[in-house]
Amino acid sequence: MKPAKAMTTMANPGKSKAAAATAEWLALPGEPIPYLLSRKRVRNLNLRVRADGQVAVSAPTRMPKAEIEAFLRQKAPWIRKNRQAILARPSPAPCRYTREECLAHFTRLSDAVFPLFAAVLNGQKPTLKVREMKTRWGVCHAQRRVITLNTRLAEKPLAAQEYVILHEYVHFLHPDHQAGFHAEMARRMPDYKERRKLLKTY
Repeated sequence: MKPAKAMTTMANPGKSKAAAATAEWLALPGEPIPYLLSRKRVRNLNLRVRADGQVAVSAPTRMPKAEIEAFLRQKAPWIRKNRQAILARPSPAPCRYTREECLAHFTRLSDAVFPLFAAVLNGQKPTLKVREMKTRWGVCHAQRRVITLNTRLAEKPLAAQEYVILHEYVHFLHPDHQAGFHAEMARRMPDYKERRKLLKTY
């Protein structure tokens, strides 16, 4: 088997939900590194440090664990540097709005988007939930018809909030982030890329 390419990234809020992972420990001189290992149908070995400092690794299904850990040992300085930077950040202040306020506000925005997807959802509005999340602005559980939104989203510009809500609704049509998803977003919200940038700049 050819060696898989490896990728290292920082956490990217908004990504689709990760596959089930197992907790592992990488034995190293000094302090060991805990990490979560997911086996997927992917070609590349992917490494990222999440917003909470958790190290996450996704690897091809048949890649030997020894090969995975050899790569992690090579990247140990990078992992430790980024974990330390993340864990050293001060804790954010509490959200300015209560969960009840966020849910009421997001429900109004969701109700404005729902008619565009009423046929897909057989006329039934999805259940809307809110909670504080560290790495995502929203999550769509299409099979359960549930959209969960980050309470912190209420602190972002309205244009960004509308983008996230439409983003989650489009997942009822396209569960992934492939070309079909982005084409649907562009059709329904031509400036969605500019709106998405507001999540990072404010």
